[in-house]
Amino acid sequence: MPDPIEVRKVAIESVTDASGLAKLIDDGVIEAARVLAVIGKTEGNGGVNDYTRILADRAFREVLAAKGHPSPESVPLVWSGGTDGVLSPHATVFATVDPATAPQSDEPRLSVGIAMSEVILPEDIGRPAMVEKVAAGVREAMKIAGIDDPRDVHYVQTKTPLLTLSTINDAKSRGHDVITEDTGPSMDISNSTTALGIAVALGEIEMPSADQIHRDLSLYSSVASCSSGVELDVAQIVVVGNVRGVGGRYRAGHSVMKDALDTDGIWEAIRDSGIDLPERPHPSDLQGRLVNLFMKCEADPTGSVRGRRNIMLDDSDVHWHRQIKATVGGVAASVTGDPAVFVSVAAVHQGPSGGGPVIAIADLG
Repeated sequence: MPDPIEVRKVAIESVTDASGLAKLIDDGVIEAARVLAVIGKTEGNGGVNDYTRILADRAFREVLAAKGHPSPESVPLVWSGGTDGVLSPHATVFATVDPATAPQSDEPRLSVGIAMSEVILPEDIGRPAMVEKVAAGVREAMKIAGIDDPRDVHYVQTKTPLLTLSTINDAKSRGHDVITEDTGPSMDISNSTTALGIAVALGEIEMPSADQIHRDLSLYSSVASCSSGVELDVAQIVVVGNVRGVGGRYRAGHSVMKDALDTDGIWEAIRDSGIDLPERPHPSDLQGRLVNLFMKCEADPTGSVRGRRNIMLDDSDVHWHRQIKATVGGVAASVTGDPAVFVSVAAVHQGPSGGGPVIAIADLG
């Protein structure tokens, strides 16, 4: 049986601030050596050259090293850049705790499994080879979390490589081509390919053909949240689900937003995490029991929401990534009453087209 989990959200007060993590350790809430993963939002532009992710990565690893983690370089730190609109920089820290100190329960409680995929070569991105490598990594993370039934998986967070000029040239030097030589769109393609790998591992879809990747929008995972960056060459995989008998205070749930305004989808994920709510809930009904939401979003490819036209996909001044992230972030914050929610963009194959997955983690006390 895996160890029970402690999960806490901390603010990031500046680009290189990791004081929230340090305080959790100093206050005895978690032990540095037991930190499993950190998932957070940084304040950069969210693009290929968003180095706030690297700065945050360094700051948090330095705290882990200083506080005694035996291998801080091995801890998955998944950073999503861009806190557009009211979104606030923050990090969610996952750590194991001594089973003897955790509340005992036969009810489903949070469990986390961490795995790294095989090296993802630049020529793999956007192709079935990447789907297969991610799927294998997800299955391994499920085993580590003690999850046998894919229905008990409520959240799979990944970080994968995207294409840069350097990696494109590397592929060419070995006689291979890449799916695109435009580095910006390679972020979306890396995310979508990864999502299909998650969906395959969880039995949500069959193995897709090459021409379905990033094209057939009917294929998606309802629990995938995929980010990509320049700082790694493997898929970092964090599987979050529920296991009976593991103990602890926390539980995960999920649903999907059908479109960018679907607050019902957010509330349904919160209910699925075990928080009782009235028929017409209000942020005050949460009573501090919601640890965080983890969400993906995407501008609807039809260029409309609920029958009304918008210009996100035609706007040459502000990229649609930033517009939809700000929109969904505002909608989510209006539900939770807290702007520190994890909202990430580039959600092809992550939830229904124009919508996206919503994962909630609750503190059930």
